Amino acid sequence: MIAMVLAAGRGERMRPLTDRRPKALLEVRGSSLLERHLARLAAAGVQTVVINLGWLGEAIVERIGDGRRFGLTVVYSPEQDNVLETGGGIRRALPLLGPGPFWVLNGDVHTDFALPRIELPPASLGHLVLVPTPAHQARGDFDLVGGKAALSDRPAYTFSGIALYRPALFDGTAPGRFPLAPLLFDAARRGLLEASVHKGLWADVGTPERLAALNAEDPPAAP
Repeated sequence: MIAMVLAAGRGERMRPLTDRRPKALLEVRGSSLLERHLARLAAAGVQTVVINLGWLGEAIVERIGDGRRFGLTVVYSPEQDNVLETGGGIRRALPLLGPGPFWVLNGDVHTDFALPRIELPPASLGHLVLVPTPAHQARGDFDLVGGKAALSDRPAYTFSGIALYRPALFDGTAPGRFPLAPLLFDAARRGLLEASVHKGLWADVGTPERLAALNAEDPPAAP
């Protein structure tokens, strides 16, 4: 398996914490969000991880290196000062991700989600992991109908930032900066996105207050 972790963003809402540290290297109880992702990806059988780089990307390379200490091969997709948003960043990395389905994880989520082995139906463009919409968010993104992501006026679930995609999701897009969400909404409208709901630990570490709350929580008990 191959995966990509999105780590290029500036993290404006996390300032001043991200003035001198990339958001993906912010820590929850002594371990960075990015390192937690890499450990979980290795445990799930992922072999290669692509990380896109933007703001303070050199700090990520220095911290993570070639990924060997995680049992992974880590390669980088640098965007420098021209950060391409989620859609553009994934599209730029497609030559590194290969011809088959690949996982993508937002670098700024904290979760206990374990990647399953998913076989996408031939016509499907991807599989989204959804979560119950958190209290701080005004509305969700998708509903779940018959195992597929669906659109509605009052969607019950939020996209977790974790998904399995086929490269074909990006067919027809041009190089450059563009968001991912319109591609997902269009694919859901056409019935081409599978989905499932994760009801375990998940948090969008989008503000210093949310990060502080995570660090104030008691760690989960060992199984």
